[in-house]
Amino acid sequence: MSARTIDADISAYLTHIETVRNLSAHTLRAYEGDLGELARGLAALDVRQAKAVDLFVLRRYLTTLRPRQLAARTVARKISAIRAFFAWQAESGKIPASPAADLRVPRRPRDLPKVLTQEEVQRLLDYVPDDPSWRDARDKAMLETLYSTGARVSELAGLDLADLDVYDGTALLRGKGRRERLAGLGAPCLEALDLYFDALASAGDRKEGRAVFLNRFGGRLSARGIARVLDKRVAAAGLRKGVSPHTLRHSFATHMLQAGANLREVQELLGHRSVASTQIYTHLTLDHLMRVYEKAHPRAGGRD
Repeated sequence: MSARTIDADISAYLTHIETVRNLSAHTLRAYEGDLGELARGLAALDVRQAKAVDLFVLRRYLTTLRPRQLAARTVARKISAIRAFFAWQAESGKIPASPAADLRVPRRPRDLPKVLTQEEVQRLLDYVPDDPSWRDARDKAMLETLYSTGARVSELAGLDLADLDVYDGTALLRGKGRRERLAGLGAPCLEALDLYFDALASAGDRKEGRAVFLNRFGGRLSARGIARVLDKRVAAAGLRKGVSPHTLRHSFATHMLQAGANLREVQELLGHRSVASTQIYTHLTLDHLMRVYEKAHPRAGGRD
């Protein structure tokens, strides 16, 4: 009697996950494609039985995928399917142990956040429509506050009048997990807030007694409302699409690092629990640092 082939084992596994795990048709197709490709790849290496597969063989198989330059996410999915298949083989007693247990999933590259240049931020903040209303004054004050503090949109929406200290130039922000932090309000931000409060008082449209930023009905402006206001202001200033309130937070962090703030300081200003969450901004400032290096270092000139 011939030994059971890996194709037969994969077929049994696919039947198992379809009947027991109740996976979606899309996920099942992915498993079928990835494991079918594995079987063909192993056959090309003259390996046709699960018991003949070891970690070295699997690594040899994965090297055959490199010329295709697959995305890290795709490779991670394939490795996940391989590990799940051999784990099931081991749990079913078909092989002594999974050869894929120590197979490492490649780290997926983290998407870099979108940021505005300092010139683009200036265009956005300097835009003033003709015959501005109190809502126009609100919009300018709101955007100045977002960029001055690096606040999350939820923190800005929840900002109360009692949270502002215009004398010290600070705002108390309430972030994730109800954690509080103080954020700075720069001189342009304080000026914009002062103009907004004066315009609002003259209009007499305040209905909500605590909120800093109000909607057109006089109640608290929601996070979604803030996003809509930003969309309108971005279009009016002639900036690129896809700018969100979080883009201003990313821009705040990037510009702080470019100006010389250290990572720990920016971490505190953003309200991140871990500096690891802040480190992504160092990638965005690398080009800036290399330009400083080439300009300032006496032996940096003429680099290719």
